[in-house]
Amino acid sequence: MTKKLFIETLGCAMNVRDSEHMIAELNRIDNYTITQNPSEADLILINTCSVREKPVNKLFSEIGQFVKTKKQNAKIGICGCTASHLGSEIFKKAPEVNFVLGARNVSKIKDAIRQDKFISIDINYDDSEYAFGEFRANPYKAYVNISIGCDKKCTYCIVPFTRGKEISIPHELILKEAEKASKNGAKEIFLLGQNVNNYGRRLSNGNKDEFNFSKLLNALGKIDEVKRIRFTSPHPLHMDDEFLEEFANNKKVCKAMHMPLQSGSTEILKAMNRGYTKEWFLDRAKKLKYLVPNVSISTDIIVGFPGENDKDFEDTMEVLNEIRFEQLFSFKYSPRPLTDAAKMMNVVDDEIASKRLTVLQNRQTQILDEIVKKYEEEVKEVYFEELRSNGMVAGRTFENSVVNVEAGEELLGEIKKVKITKAQRSSLFGEICG
Repeated sequence: MTKKLFIETLGCAMNVRDSEHMIAELNRIDNYTITQNPSEADLILINTCSVREKPVNKLFSEIGQFVKTKKQNAKIGICGCTASHLGSEIFKKAPEVNFVLGARNVSKIKDAIRQDKFISIDINYDDSEYAFGEFRANPYKAYVNISIGCDKKCTYCIVPFTRGKEISIPHELILKEAEKASKNGAKEIFLLGQNVNNYGRRLSNGNKDEFNFSKLLNALGKIDEVKRIRFTSPHPLHMDDEFLEEFANNKKVCKAMHMPLQSGSTEILKAMNRGYTKEWFLDRAKKLKYLVPNVSISTDIIVGFPGENDKDFEDTMEVLNEIRFEQLFSFKYSPRPLTDAAKMMNVVDDEIASKRLTVLQNRQTQILDEIVKKYEEEVKEVYFEELRSNGMVAGRTFENSVVNVEAGEELLGEIKKVKITKAQRSSLFGEICG
């Protein structure tokens, strides 16, 4: 009989790819079908995120709900970053959980489902060259890991403690995977890593790859079937001229750049161990805008980091106003276990942090309202990849704006010219014009 799998994926795009890898591995040993109803599943997986405190706290209430509604003998597995850092504590808090699988141990899913109370959370485990089976949730876009782990040790970030040291995947394997995915219909390749533009620094054997990230982008651009290349996340510290010029000149690289600022204050950036200054970030962003005038820049910002004062927050607002980001992911600082920042004593009052976050987000809303007006009546090339339930099909422009048009599934996987008829902050609406 066919088994049914329910999988909940939280957090970043790397978790999405990890979930795809686990599904592929499960399909190698049992013919699982995906279900959206956990009560009919034989296996329930929660692929967790631990970057912020809230998802971790929510995890155990979710486990409780699944325990109440799951069918008899169904197994529950906790995977991902929270699994890495909580480990056996998960069994103590939720004894109904059958196995715990850390973020660096994805290939062991086939072992986990066969042993009760299986646990594998080794952050030094290396499956960077493991040959995973083929499964993609979206056949029109291929997520491709180019590195795993992170060496940066930003003082607020738990990722190095859940995903281990940074290892690059050999470029030959990346190019082979991209070629295969594109021949199977994925016109867009989405490269994943904690610091993609630090690619090639260390392979499994400790050596450097002869390809840096710029060379990798160049090689991917030569694959005929690949029409678009995206990536996340680059690190501002490694945005050298070679990288920015390859980004600008490679016609297949989408002109949307995520530049995680975190703070506009050089003092706070130093406390965060980010490795760059406010001036460096502004210089790189301005160079990027000079090379690519129509570039869309997004960012991450943390407010209320320990020691942040009014002047530090003003510096952040200055960068926001000068760069005018087209997308902002903003949060109040959340102390994470194992990190240096969690030990800092100069904690910012929660009410002050909340007010700063409100000011930041309100200003960003104003900026977006001003930016989106320019899109109305423009014609954009849109790659359609998602069928919506309201009779719309959604896709993205080369600059990463979401565009909705009234159409059917015949548009999926197609690149079409669209005239924008209505512009909103979160998405655009238009009509096919070619």
